[in-house]
Amino acid sequence: QVQLGESGGGLVQAGGSLRLSCAASGRTFSSHTMGWFRQAPGKEREFVAAIRWSGDRIYADSVKGRFTISRDNAKNTAYLQMNSLKPEDTAVYYCAADRNAGYIRVVRDEYDYWGQGTQVTVSS
Repeated sequence: QVQLGESGGGLVQAGGSLRLSCAASGRTFSSHTMGWFRQAPGKEREFVAAIRWSGDRIYADSVKGRFTISRDNAKNTAYLQMNSLKPEDTAVYYCAADRNAGYIRVVRDEYDYWGQGTQVTVSS
C-alpha cells in the first residue's frame, strides 16, 4: 500500500514557476512508476508527466519543454517543476503511483494509488 500527498500548489502569474512535491509512504516507492495528472474544471483528468524507477520520463505535448518530472527515491518523493506557466495550466494536480515497474504509462486507470490533489492557478 502506498499513500501519496501533494504540496506546492498555489497562485502564480503567467510566465512564473512552481514546484510540486509528492511525498509517498511505503517501502516500495522506488519500484513504482510515478505520474502527474491534472484536472481543470469541467474537464477530464489528463496525463501530464511520468517517471519510471529507472529515470525514463515522458511528457504530454502540452507541457513538453516547460515541465520537468523528477524523483528522489531516498526521500520517497516525486517532483514536478513547472516553468513558463500559462493560464491553461490552471487545474488541480494529482500525483499517482503505478505498481507495474515494467511500464511507463499515460492512462489514468492504469495507476493504482492517488494523492488528494493540489490546486495550481495561473493568472493572466
